[in-house]
Amino acid sequence: MADPPDRPSLRAEQVLQTRAALIASGRRLFGERGFAATSVEEIARDARVTTGALYHHFPNKTALFEAVFEEVHAELMAASARAAEGVTDELEILGRGFEAFLDAVLEPDVQQILITDAPAVLGLARFTELDERYAFTAIAGALRAATAAGKVSVEDPETVTRLLLGALVRGGMLIASSPRPAQTRDAVARSIRAMLAGAAGGR
Repeated sequence: MADPPDRPSLRAEQVLQTRAALIASGRRLFGERGFAATSVEEIARDARVTTGALYHHFPNKTALFEAVFEEVHAELMAASARAAEGVTDELEILGRGFEAFLDAVLEPDVQQILITDAPAVLGLARFTELDERYAFTAIAGALRAATAAGKVSVEDPETVTRLLLGALVRGGMLIASSPRPAQTRDAVARSIRAMLAGAAGGR
């Protein structure tokens, strides 16, 4: 008997489950050991699939890492949204979202994947493309809304958004290399808040 048209076939469900298991194992191992120290064989074994199954979903380890990177980034966007729940001021929404990102960088696995490995593994161009894919629209939209409300003076929100994203990445790198990560996180957060306040002061 055929499956109902609105329900995935058993085969399709198995494919999705295998992919999810590989991404979960990749995230765990990449986060614990780093990209270079994690082998394809270890990921497949952890996910309880064959290496052939892994290569069916991902042509190489870098492609799997990219999928892990995207998942982590999506989680951070969700965390940023939660941090700004109930807030109506556009600048405060941005400030809380940025601080949620910095809080996440304090987590060793997020730090390893997003800050330490991603720029080198993906290459700067691809890293920047993926970084902007998830955050650019939300940040630029908030800047436009704040400008329309008269709270900031931002003539080119697209450029300012890219500068803010760059500041967040460099701030994450400072946290990752700091002997006192929590204190560095707070210093970075204050500096980014000052940048936002500067935009507000120019109106």
